Amino acid sequence: MKVAVKLFAAARELAGAGEIAVEAPLHATVGELRRALVEQSPRLGPLADRSLMAVNAQYADNATVVSPSDEVALIPPVSGG
Repeated sequence: MKVAVKLFAAARELAGAGEIAVEAPLHATVGELRRALVEQSPRLGPLADRSLMAVNAQYADNATVVSPSDEVALIPPVSGG
């Protein structure tokens, strides 16, 4: 299945896009989707490991199952002053 993952801040800069369509197994978990995202866009690897994922505007753990119609976002850590 293809899942659209929205990217913000540093993730958006590294990927060169605000959204990436990620190919993942049917009934993939957030953890599996995160791995598929990094396989597809290796530059996101270190950042993806430290980022939160949200599914349908709710923070999601790695066991959360996603579907193609879900709104998924990779939310990098916030820094600054």
